[in-house]
Amino acid sequence: MIKNSKLQNLFKLSSKVTVIVPATININEEIDNTPYVDRVASLMSDLFGGATATTTLGYWKSPTAGLVKEKSTTVFAYCNENDLQNGIDKVIDLCTELKEELKQDAIALEINGEMYFI
Repeated sequence: MIKNSKLQNLFKLSSKVTVIVPATININEEIDNTPYVDRVASLMSDLFGGATATTTLGYWKSPTAGLVKEKSTTVFAYCNENDLQNGIDKVIDLCTELKEELKQDAIALEINGEMYFI
């Protein structure tokens, strides 16, 4: 923790929610994931006041398709603990929808540095 009199007077968000949006369907078939990224960013903005999206290159081992390399998009938002508690179920529900729509083995959800697979 930084002890600084100027920081003590600033607005602080201590929680971070991250969803990794695949750019594949059926585990390893490339797609344009823009509509899915927009859905996640829109929900996070509604729940937490804003969101940031960055393109990432990920690798993971699928139990059904072997090694998968994909250009995914990481969407994250910072929030306070109360907003996290009030909004996380909606984020989980959207991740479940994405998993089904994109026919994925899992969707990655990170909350405060802990990874969950939906």
